[in-house]
Amino acid sequence: SLYVSEYFSQSAQKLSFYSWYGNAKLFHFHVPEDTVLLRWLLQASRGKGPECSSMEITVHFRHGAPPVINPLATRFPANATVRPSYNISITLSSAVQNTTFVNITTPAAGDWFIAAHLPEAAGRIEVKGFSTPCPYMFQADMFVLRLTDMPVLEPGVPMPHTVVSPAKPLHVKVFVPKHAAGMRLQLSRCITSEQRACTVRVLLGSITLPQSFQRSLTCTGSINCSLALDSPPWEKWLQIVVESLGTANASVSVEMLASFTVCRPGSTSPFLNFISLNQSQAGARPGAAPAAGETPHNTSGQWSSCLQSQPVVREDLDVVSVRYRLLNGPSVPVNSLSPTLLVLNLNTGMDSGGSLVVNLLLNKTSVSLANATVAACVSAASPVLSLNATQNCSTAFSQGYPLSVSTSSAEAMLIVLYPQTDDWFLSLQLLCPKGQGECSSAEAKVTVFAYLTPCFNDCGPYGQCSLLRRHGYLYAGCSCKAGECLLLGSFVILPEGTTRFKVLVVEWESLGSAVAGRAVWCCWARADLCLCPWLQFYHACDQPGVAVMCIMDYDTLQYCDFLGSVVSIWVTILCMARLKKILKYVLFVLGTLLIAMSLQLDRRGVWNMMGPCLFALLIMVTAWVSEG
Repeated sequence: SLYVSEYFSQSAQKLSFYSWYGNAKLFHFHVPEDTVLLRWLLQASRGKGPECSSMEITVHFRHGAPPVINPLATRFPANATVRPSYNISITLSSAVQNTTFVNITTPAAGDWFIAAHLPEAAGRIEVKGFSTPCPYMFQADMFVLRLTDMPVLEPGVPMPHTVVSPAKPLHVKVFVPKHAAGMRLQLSRCITSEQRACTVRVLLGSITLPQSFQRSLTCTGSINCSLALDSPPWEKWLQIVVESLGTANASVSVEMLASFTVCRPGSTSPFLNFISLNQSQAGARPGAAPAAGETPHNTSGQWSSCLQSQPVVREDLDVVSVRYRLLNGPSVPVNSLSPTLLVLNLNTGMDSGGSLVVNLLLNKTSVSLANATVAACVSAASPVLSLNATQNCSTAFSQGYPLSVSTSSAEAMLIVLYPQTDDWFLSLQLLCPKGQGECSSAEAKVTVFAYLTPCFNDCGPYGQCSLLRRHGYLYAGCSCKAGECLLLGSFVILPEGTTRFKVLVVEWESLGSAVAGRAVWCCWARADLCLCPWLQFYHACDQPGVAVMCIMDYDTLQYCDFLGSVVSIWVTILCMARLKKILKYVLFVLGTLLIAMSLQLDRRGVWNMMGPCLFALLIMVTAWVSEG
């Protein structure tokens, strides 16, 4: 066997404290086919200044799409799919640099993503210039070991192979054809070079993160050993690893046979003919002849008509924005004899940065049985073809997402956050509570809406959808500005008691204007009264839960709040300086204009905030000294 090593590197990125998905630094790699070993080299470093302290860096891994992370422990909507990402922690304590290795054997080919970030941000607005932040850097490099001459199993043909030693496992691969409903791998005539009964372990499939569905099989003796898989991934190479569990010096000879059960789709017209067909002629029934160009290669086993295929057109609208249209109309006929299948193409490599939304709506008048249910499964790589037997929508190497509609609950929605790059399948079948024979002649009409959007529901009323880029790869994220905004479909909610307490604190701040009025500080009282509404509206817009209320854009309210605070200090100090009225009011107007322009340029700069205050103090001290 000939092994080739390859090394891929990306530039280091400066890490940020986490407050939204844009703070996580993303690394995008592509693992080639026939890779037998993947090694990540993770390098983290920090500055050497006194402001640098011990820090924990969280690194997330995922195959096929950016990882869905939730460091803020936010709550997601009920119809959004959230599966925890695989992550590790890298600690920078006394050492300035940390190097960590992560090894993955037989990794899945395709896109791999790494996201790294610091702990949760403090949540306060920091004025620039008071302190120098400590730089934390992170870099991810990838090393792969690839087998260039991996043997290929031909379906239906027994092929002998040899495992040289336990230290050198056998790597073979087999191509899974389109419309494969099942696969069976059989091992026979297993014997060692010492003419003894062998013991081998067989691993089927590749490792993916965060979840891996690699199958394992241990065979002992010379008897036949087999493993059956339902719904293997269509049109993909499947890796098979055979390891010897015997003595170190003995080789193992084994005969391997791979076979497939392939089903024939019920809709048999070629793609171009669908445009000219009437809706009544579009859906062919089981038993029709196979479509031109639909016959898969490298197959074995008997043909069986086990699904009804519906043609779907992918319509690209914008960046990470796709709409799927059914050529026969939005309503899909669903029966109990075989599942109805829709293919959603998400394999362009640029679709994994958004959210896939699937909405099902049952036409209640189309179901003749009141207790019947339409079960649906949304899965990647391969469809679920036995919905009546599979309740959790699992396939050979992946876990799908179940949906169901009935006369009592006629609508269902699924939101897949960052769907992996692949062909996605929507399977629908009519199920009866007393068995399939009860509804063999029944048919249901289900309206299907499927689309890919950068941010679901535009991140909510108080969120902002942002497109992020990393080396040409585009992905979307939500930044929460106020209220209950959607962060990748999640809600940020504070307890109701905490929210009301913060609102009361804002109300107590307005008591200063009343005290100032009683003390005959009229100018101070007027400035404070002008400040209070903006202060209250800004904090009302900044708080989630029952108290959220935004009368303007969040950024505008924040600017008005900052401007009112600085102007209030400016007016207060000038009132204490006991200046002449004309000079005092001229300074009021000029100072307010300069402060407004300064904060418009940079509202977080230290001199933009402190400059007017210090200048007002200088005027006050000068006036007091001049009066003696």
